[in-house]
Amino acid sequence: MGYLLALDQGTTSSRAMVFDGDGRVRGGAQQPFTQHFPQPGWVEHDPQEILDTQFDCARLALADAGIAAKNLAGIGITNQRETTLLWDRKTGRALAPAIVWQDRRTAGMCDRLRDAGHTDAIRERTGLELDAYFSATKLAWLLDHLPDARARAAAGELAFGTVDSWLVWHLSGGVLHVTDPGNAARTMLFNIHSLDWDDELLALFGIPRALLPRVVDSSGVCGTSAPSVLGAAVPIAGIAGDQQAATFGQACFSPGMAKNTYGTGCFLLMNTGDQIVASQNRLLSTVGWRDAAGVSYALEGSIFMGGAVVQWLRDNLGLIRQSSEIEALAASVPDSGGVVLVPAFTGLGAPYWDAYARGALMGLTRGSGPAHIARAALEAIALQTVDLVEAMRRDGAGPLTELRVDGGAAANDLLMQMQADLLGVPVVRPRMLETTALGAAYLAGLGVGMWSGTEDLAAHWQVERRFEPVMSADARETALAQWHRAVERARGWVRAG
Repeated sequence: MGYLLALDQGTTSSRAMVFDGDGRVRGGAQQPFTQHFPQPGWVEHDPQEILDTQFDCARLALADAGIAAKNLAGIGITNQRETTLLWDRKTGRALAPAIVWQDRRTAGMCDRLRDAGHTDAIRERTGLELDAYFSATKLAWLLDHLPDARARAAAGELAFGTVDSWLVWHLSGGVLHVTDPGNAARTMLFNIHSLDWDDELLALFGIPRALLPRVVDSSGVCGTSAPSVLGAAVPIAGIAGDQQAATFGQACFSPGMAKNTYGTGCFLLMNTGDQIVASQNRLLSTVGWRDAAGVSYALEGSIFMGGAVVQWLRDNLGLIRQSSEIEALAASVPDSGGVVLVPAFTGLGAPYWDAYARGALMGLTRGSGPAHIARAALEAIALQTVDLVEAMRRDGAGPLTELRVDGGAAANDLLMQMQADLLGVPVVRPRMLETTALGAAYLAGLGVGMWSGTEDLAAHWQVERRFEPVMSADARETALAQWHRAVERARGWVRAG
């Protein structure tokens, strides 16, 4: 049956995994890369470092699996979304650092567009909130700030892409400039109703159509890799943004099924089938994936700071040496002692969408210590997720009966129990936590005919542990009320100052 290679390009590391026809991992590799913070609110990556680490991981994963590229049936690609790159079509070289999804430099541009009355039209066409999180204002900023960029873009000399497009371009030796509908739907330039780039939005943001990639199915062969990259020409058969891929890897194939990924951020997606659910609570209506059978949509809530909160405790405060130490430290106290952490370090995502909120640590007393702060940090991750679930409920989504979880922080038993307690529903952790890479492999496998349909894939999904809620309803309501009081104090901080 052959093997599948998944390239999983994330916000803080690049990863590659080799899967067999039963969805089992046969090899893998992971490399971190540098985060750049040139100014307050700015977050950048080196595009060449993204390529180098990702392709190194691909070769190492093949070696770890003991196979050659010629043994691969297909390649699936999944990526950090919204991160924006601009490159020269002749040389393939990026013109500037990649502007990462966390970057807030274009918040003022969004304010001006909001004041001009464009919010509703953008939401109706794209399913997105008008926010600096998405690619459109980042791309406009690059065109405005790089010499001759607008003229060169209009002349067809430049190419824009999110990270998937950047990887496929170089994986194919510059032959393919493509993206899938799920990634395109995160740019704020893509009409999720017509499933095409939107001319009115392109005019609004001043983006020449010549810059844009061709939109191809998320599952299906769109081309092949250049033999010089991995050693053989391999079909590129799956493309999906990381959260769409994780939803697919969690086998959330039916409307109403939901998963939450605990990565750098947290991302809760609920499958809404072939229906676009227009949120009244500032969630995102987005494309999940598209294949030969049609398109699946999703309702999404995005939290900017998930696992990144733990990284902050490690790198900035020095409370832990390794991220894995957070669980033991937090478990060393029975509760947070009244400490509440609002991790709005890059603003607040759904359902608040407050670019001017900033992080706040509240409720400190002389008795507060590192363990209380660590516990408050884990609670903050779980509490932000509760806000998303409640917003989905208000939007008319069916009652959540369970939450499937994945991502690095989902391995934290204490966090998962907190999540079940604060949600009041079971949290279900699968045996395979790396569902983002698995979803990319699944999409590629379907694209090359390795499996007949999603029923085959659903049979592979297995539960590792189920966390049942034990917190009382009164304690849950008290915790949520305290959290919401703290959030209100953190909101609008930059403006208030």
